[in-house]
Amino acid sequence: MADQALWYVAHTFSGHENKVAQDLRTMVENRHLQDLICDVRVPVEITTEDVLDKNGNKIGEKEVQSKLYPSYVFVKMVMNDETWYIVRNTRGCTGFVGPGSKPEPLSEAEVERMGVEVHTETKVDFAVGDNVEIVAGPLEGFVGLVKEIDTKTRKVKVEVSMFGRDTSAELDLAQVKTL
Repeated sequence: MADQALWYVAHTFSGHENKVAQDLRTMVENRHLQDLICDVRVPVEITTEDVLDKNGNKIGEKEVQSKLYPSYVFVKMVMNDETWYIVRNTRGCTGFVGPGSKPEPLSEAEVERMGVEVHTETKVDFAVGDNVEIVAGPLEGFVGLVKEIDTKTRKVKVEVSMFGRDTSAELDLAQVKTL
């Protein structure tokens, strides 16, 4: 259990949620801590609001993002002294949610109920062995053979023939389409 990544909640200064989340992501990338701090999120809700002209007449709609939990950042991490120190000492972070100085992880039920981790079933309209067209990225326009599909990470491994050689590439599911 000590090496399992769990969701923890960090408290931030009001309005600093996105900055704290971005600083944490940068720190994780710079220090190569992706295996210890797996994910950082600021859950948001997208709603539509009416756009009015100066006379109060509706002229359209716009999408507005609002934070579900203002002043909080959700961090999926393996809790140890190093990760605790990194999160706790990120500029704008005031500490973890939990009794005293001991961070308390969220239970699976809390994570699900709060909408922190949304599990959606990914539908794929191709299978291993199918040919697909790459529609985005540096290999755009190439046709490749699907070698592996991982719906959890939304990745697909494709073998592309370039310059007479087979080259393996890992792409997002959105970067390929069936022929």
